[in-house]
This record gives sequence, structure tokens and C-alpha cells, in this order.
Amino acid sequence: MENLDIGQLIIYMVVLIFAISAHEAAHAWMSYRFGDDTARLLGRITLNPAAHIDPIGTLLIPVASFVFAQLGGPLAAIPLIGWGKPTPVNPLRWRNKNVANVMVSAAGIMANMLIAISAFIVFKVLMATGTLGLFDNGTMSQDLATPLRMFLLYSLIMNVSLAVFNLLPFPPLDGSKILETFLPVSMQPILAALEQYGFLILMVFLYMGLFSKIFDPIFHFIITLLLM
Repeated sequence: MENLDIGQLIIYMVVLIFAISAHEAAHAWMSYRFGDDTARLLGRITLNPAAHIDPIGTLLIPVASFVFAQLGGPLAAIPLIGWGKPTPVNPLRWRNKNVANVMVSAAGIMANMLIAISAFIVFKVLMATGTLGLFDNGTMSQDLATPLRMFLLYSLIMNVSLAVFNLLPFPPLDGSKILETFLPVSMQPILAALEQYGFLILMVFLYMGLFSKIFDPIFHFIITLLLM
């Protein structure tokens, strides 16, 4: 365990748990705005992680994948992923169901993008004032600069990743629910059939690294923007 950075793991998990909590709370809030109080009655319109944490998806798998990635070896290829408890909604209670379906599905994505934009702005201001650099401490002490830089980068990269990943039109991701609104009725059975095996297929794609072709250019673009 000598190669494992516990501080980095803690920061990673704090950022991940907050990102997932914001994502699920946004779904709950938006559903309530369209007339469905199912999630509100279950206490899901909150940033309190206790309401959204899934023991396996939010804690066990992210910690294990982070540790394996840090230590290397044959299990290092396990992707860094995480998810929370799905937010329960009742579409039958929505007003204007098509608009509601799009907005409720997109709410989590928008929440993650808002966090990412906030982290970007804070980092950009700190860099512009010379307080903190992307590769150096600026005028800040090392004890504070290293964890702050890590926190901002994780907040930026992780929330962008969650937003883009969930935007993909593939079950059970939010993008598939948005796509469902616009698909002709004849295509609905295909989407329903995909949903049965969607999670397993996504895990295979993640493990094979297929999504890196999407995320790598995005990460490169973010770093380029920070350095401009």
C-alpha cells in the first residue's frame, strides 16, 4: 500500500460523493417542479450524501477502482466509475410529460456542468492572479496548493465526465431517456430491449476503454482552456 496516496483518495471520494448527490438531487427537484413529489417525500431533494449514497456504486467500487489504479497490476484497468441510488419519479404525475421527461433527465447533467463551470472559474481566477498554477504552487504554500489543485481538477474533470457520460443516448443513462421523448413509437421496443442489458454493455465498453475516445479530447480541451 506504499504507493497509495490516502489524501488523494479522500479528495477523490469527497468530490465524487458531492457530484453524485448534486446529480440525483437535481433529478428530484426538477421532477417536483413538474408536479411529482415522489422523490421529495423520500427526502431526495437534498445535497446530504446519506440520501443518495449507494454502498456499492458510490463507495465500494469507486474506492476499489481508485486503489487498483494507484497500485497498478492486472486490476488497474478497472474504470473509475460511480453512481448513486436512482431517484424515483412517477411520470404519471408530471405536467407536460414530454417536456418534463427531457428536463428531469437533463437536470442531473446540468447540475454536474454547473459544478464543473464553477470549479473552472475558481481555478482560472487563482491562476490569473498567480495564487495557484496548474503545475506550480504560485504564491500559495505547498501544504494548501497541492490539495486545492487536486480538489479543483477532480471537481472539474469528474463533473464534466459525469455530464458527458450521462448525456450518451444509451440505456440506462439519462441521454437515453431524453432520446426516448423524440424517438418514433416504432423505435421504442428497441430502446426497451437495450435497457435490459444496457448496464452490462456499458461496463464492457468502459473496461475496453472505448469511451476514452470521447473523454480524452474533452479533457485535453479543458486543460487548453485553463492554460489560455
